Amino acid sequence: MTAPAFGLVCLTAGPEIRFRTVTLSRYRLLTPAEREAKLRDLYTDNIARLHAAAGYCAARGIRLYRMSSSLFPMLDLKGDDTGEAVLGSLAAKLRAAGDAFRAAGIRVLMHPEQFIVLNSDRPEVRESSRHALASHARVMDGLGLDRSAWNLLLLHGGKGGRAAELQAVIPDLPDAVRSRLGLENDERAYGPADLLPVCEATGTPFVFDAHHHVVREKLPDQEHASVREIVLAARRTWTPPEWQVVHLSNGIEGPQDRRHSRLITHLPSAYADVPWIEVEAKGKEEAVAALMTASPR
Repeated sequence: MTAPAFGLVCLTAGPEIRFRTVTLSRYRLLTPAEREAKLRDLYTDNIARLHAAAGYCAARGIRLYRMSSSLFPMLDLKGDDTGEAVLGSLAAKLRAAGDAFRAAGIRVLMHPEQFIVLNSDRPEVRESSRHALASHARVMDGLGLDRSAWNLLLLHGGKGGRAAELQAVIPDLPDAVRSRLGLENDERAYGPADLLPVCEATGTPFVFDAHHHVVREKLPDQEHASVREIVLAARRTWTPPEWQVVHLSNGIEGPQDRRHSRLITHLPSAYADVPWIEVEAKGKEEAVAALMTASPR
């Protein structure tokens, strides 16, 4: 059996791939010239760190990397195009960072913040969500990442009880977003039974998180029979199936603890033939390294 690719999540415990940011309140205190200088310094540094992340992963045989969705703060700030202008001027550096991942054969994903709610009952939230997603897709385009589920742009279901609205909005998303979009179950609003029909109807890949499922359904552990059933159902939403991604995490004090543990102590048997497993553990690098050492080659 081919060993799965265990993925490293962007914000790491070590100093090698730690990204910089600026708060909106701090940014608004700056003059236009200071804003440009601040973002140029920050964007340049974060692109360099992203480029270094490709080398970090390649040196350790890590083939899946979740890129931070906060690399370029203020890029999606409405009424202020400073971020877009600065990032445009750094196009060559951004493309070089993407080239480094591709040259190393590393798959790159992004999982934006949960304030993006495409099916909100508030029009202004729906509009701001589309705008934010378009900014994220613009970064992925700038990196030269494929407009396909290979370079996934992943969301949760959003506003609870509005699966029909979510299904309706997906086909109208810009191609740069729609072509990369994936959906993931969560612990409260949307379980697999809610999202799988949306994914099937819209041709959207479903990323299954067994820990969320266990917590939401109050199951004894990730060995419950439904976990394998959902893994297989989710696989059918992926084209090709070999691109399937799942999320892996454990609770700190047991299966029902929604908090992520430092390391992975239980890899569900239902994941045995899943090709791509993104590891959500507090220990991040250490957790991925331990899984790769234990995984059969």
